[in-house]
Amino acid sequence: MMVTRRGLVVGTAIGGGLLVAWWLMPRTYPNPLQPASGEHAFDAWLKIAEDGVVTVAVPQLEMGQGVSTLLPQIVAQELGADWRQVAVEPGAVSGAYPNVPLAERWSHLWDPTASGLSEATDDMLAKRFASQSRFTATAEGTSLAAYESPCRMAGAAARAMLAQEAASRWGVAWEQCQVERGLVRYGDRTATFGELAAGAARQSPPDPPPLRPETLDTSQGQRREASEIAFPRIDLPSKVDGSYQFSGDVRLPGLVYAAIRHGPNDGSELEAFDADAAVGIAGVVGAVKGKRWLAVAATTWWSANRALDAMDPQFKTSFPVNSDDIAGRLDTMVRGGPSFRIAETGFGEEGMSRVDFARRYEVEPAMAAPLETATATARLSGGKLELWMASQAPEQARSAAAKAIGLSPEDVALYPMPAGGSFDARLEHDHAIEIALIARELGKPVQLSWPRRDEMIRARPRAPAYMLLGAQLSEGGSGQIDALRVRLACPSSTIEFGKRLFGNFTASAAVREASGEKDVLACEGGLPPYELPSVVVEHVPVEIGLPVGRVRGNANSYTAFAVESFMDEVANAHSREPLSYRMALLGEDIRLAACLQRAAQLAGWDGGLDQSGQGLACHRIGDASGGGRIACVATARPGEGGVRVTRLSVAVDIGRIVNEDIARQQIEGGLVFGIGMALGNAISYRAGMPTELDYGGLGLPTLADCPEIAVEFMASEAPPVDPGELGVVVAPPAIANALFSATGLRLRRLPLLSSGL
Repeated sequence: MMVTRRGLVVGTAIGGGLLVAWWLMPRTYPNPLQPASGEHAFDAWLKIAEDGVVTVAVPQLEMGQGVSTLLPQIVAQELGADWRQVAVEPGAVSGAYPNVPLAERWSHLWDPTASGLSEATDDMLAKRFASQSRFTATAEGTSLAAYESPCRMAGAAARAMLAQEAASRWGVAWEQCQVERGLVRYGDRTATFGELAAGAARQSPPDPPPLRPETLDTSQGQRREASEIAFPRIDLPSKVDGSYQFSGDVRLPGLVYAAIRHGPNDGSELEAFDADAAVGIAGVVGAVKGKRWLAVAATTWWSANRALDAMDPQFKTSFPVNSDDIAGRLDTMVRGGPSFRIAETGFGEEGMSRVDFARRYEVEPAMAAPLETATATARLSGGKLELWMASQAPEQARSAAAKAIGLSPEDVALYPMPAGGSFDARLEHDHAIEIALIARELGKPVQLSWPRRDEMIRARPRAPAYMLLGAQLSEGGSGQIDALRVRLACPSSTIEFGKRLFGNFTASAAVREASGEKDVLACEGGLPPYELPSVVVEHVPVEIGLPVGRVRGNANSYTAFAVESFMDEVANAHSREPLSYRMALLGEDIRLAACLQRAAQLAGWDGGLDQSGQGLACHRIGDASGGGRIACVATARPGEGGVRVTRLSVAVDIGRIVNEDIARQQIEGGLVFGIGMALGNAISYRAGMPTELDYGGLGLPTLADCPEIAVEFMASEAPPVDPGELGVVVAPPAIANALFSATGLRLRRLPLLSSGL
């Protein structure tokens, strides 16, 4: 991937005409996709070169999930391009690429007063906000929902324009031309895309563009032959040979490297440091002091870090919080704190007159722990700031950097870089603010890389949660649930995150502003997919004194654990076989029931008998009309060093699959991430600082820890759903239920071994 200025500048359009965004609303935007010599832009999504290369813009952050293959694949299929001629370019942040579904989902974060007025109003406001504010954030698995249709329409428009150009040369009707495998055909006449590109770019596409009548298939045609993938990942070869470039690979003339040291928590303030101690260390070019950090720049990062160690920055700490304090607040509030009603079905609260069966589940904070720490490169010259960085919300990062140094956002160019993992960590933009300040003070191009210690300190972990589940059971001892109450005590994490992202609040200010607020998304997944006569879900907001944020799986990672553990406990207490018990309650969700049944078949489910070592769980992310479904049977066996998870058998329904290989990678990667959440080490805090400052202390799974994984996708014509978080949330409860089957010990705290056996 080449790092160039062309076509990547956020908020500006150098040359080019206006793009008509026909799929969104009657509005024009400067075309952010700029053609180089020999290239011809067809719209904001694609350009075709005279050598036949089709370059597709991808306005979403590539962080390992494969979006830089998925969106070009959709364009290529609709266009009729040969996959071997397709290239990709990071899309500039532009009103041409609005992520409307995510804007609508997060509408209460950017406009809490107008959100929820009506479905039509929410949709209209989301479209307006996303386009006018250039909101292209990559999150919540919305890439396909936001961009599949625009990509298809762009491909269809370009296909029609190529056919029009060929038809004009041949004197035939363009509708009679066939476009496939990078060629336009009519009878025995053919022309390549490259031969037609210049003339085709001047054609006017039909409005609306003529989509291919067939549905873009997902389950069929994924492989040309048994050993050949039809749409291999575009980013794979360069990642294998090391030529793929991340933020830390950017090199500029005169570049210096900055090391940084943060205070132990968000309330810390830099109090003192020994500036003279860095004298004599080769290559040091300067130091920059922030309110809560100290940075040193040098000609090598190693020299900068040595100087920083020698200067020994000292911090005054306030707002200290310990893990025991957090646990105490959650315990107090889950038992008696004021709550908000999040969801109510059936008879609601009136349906429960007593509690016959109750259990409490506790979930510790969890880190995203991406492989690539926060990294950015910056150059400030002539009142213009250039940023090279990976960001899931680039327009918000750009605006925050501009505000930090007193520039207009239009004077900041952000060149989107891929992320070496993210798991939602790159929704935060602290490092964008820091590097802007460092670049201003030094007057040199600078690259900032957080060490692992600072990534741990500055990370906002997924919120901890304590959950009380109580059920009223029908008479007769069958374990049938007549009413269920889910009481969830946790910080208002999504509201807090929204204050930082959209309001540019500091972490501590965001905590104060969000304190006591009702947070629906912080309780997502608390409403079970089962058909129950009465369900009530309540949120008990808890201010724990620790900033929290978003981590892969988010709220579903703790609600799925509690709900599926509880269902297993009710079934076991009443001698009900766990599979048939769940199946009887899934009459309203046939797709999830089918997943559950298929996962059991894959695993050779034996009924979950005592000592069998098999445990199952299922979950749905999204509503009943859409959403993704997953069911998992975990198998645990006694072995050297204790009980080990030896197999995960999984059935998944994610609707129509765009690329099965990438979907499989996402499910398998999510399951391994979930294993880390289930069997890793708990994060403890002392004075607001994690006691472990290296990833080695998190107990993340190694290859040797990974069990055999079998994944099967269910055939479906439903709209496609992102698979990235399903495996994360289903693995922990399945493993917990398997460990109970293998050992007879019921573990109600996540990570499962955080309190020992």
